[in-house]
Amino acid sequence: MDPHLLRTFVVVAERASFSAAARELGYTQSAVSQQIAALEDDLGVPLLHRRPVAPTEAGARLLEHAAALLLRLDAARADVRRAAREPGGVLRVGASALSAYRVGVALSVVRRARPGLELVLRVAGRDGVVAGVAGGDLDVGLVDGVAAPSDPLRLGDVAPLTTVAVAEQPCVVLLPAGHPLARRSGLRLDDLVDARWIDAPEVAAPLADLRAAVGSDGLRGSVRYEGADVRTLLALVAAGHGLAIVPSGAADGVPLAGPRLVFRTELVHGHLAGAAADLAGSVRIGA
Repeated sequence: MDPHLLRTFVVVAERASFSAAARELGYTQSAVSQQIAALEDDLGVPLLHRRPVAPTEAGARLLEHAAALLLRLDAARADVRRAAREPGGVLRVGASALSAYRVGVALSVVRRARPGLELVLRVAGRDGVVAGVAGGDLDVGLVDGVAAPSDPLRLGDVAPLTTVAVAEQPCVVLLPAGHPLARRSGLRLDDLVDARWIDAPEVAAPLADLRAAVGSDGLRGSVRYEGADVRTLLALVAAGHGLAIVPSGAADGVPLAGPRLVFRTELVHGHLAGAAADLAGSVRIGA
């Protein structure tokens, strides 16, 4: 399967239009049609209905695999280039919102060792950091998430990436000051399944992870916050919009007594060399 044709198929399916895909990809509409026909000939099945443009059943199945296939190809290409690249003058680091503060001290160590180094720090969501490292846009990344103690984060299959544990912090539950449970010494998640929650995946435990931890879909989202500012999350909690679970170092809250969950921070990287290797060593030492 030609990845070039696969990328074209993904854009056509997402835009539901051959002409829109042609404009985005910089091709003629005829060229896009020819590429889709070539992919269909290769697989031996129709992938798109033409009027209106929509995936067939086989096309929908291919779309389920396409993102992972293309990301894996990008990851392999980036890792080969990293291995062959001479150490440069730019270090590009990605970090999820709650792990970004850990980069500061490590970057200071690297800068002292390499005074002419240009540093670029990108704060993004967990998936964005992992994809950036896999695709070569970032040299190294830090991500965090909720997990059982000593369990790795579920980051998907984007090999050949390496993940290394950096830190684990206890979880705390954020509640409004006047909440009847705010003075408890500890709270179990099982006792909070009927509460309203703020789903803030970039700065708190995602509701999907908490539901998996308790084996219940009873955790109801009241507000979804897609930003990366902890102060905004605290304001939403204080205003009574819902509860949230964050690492103990991010804010004051009631300790989570069960199930046993921690906020885990991991270093994500491919081939390490030069300043990226220096940073990785500094983050681990300073964890």
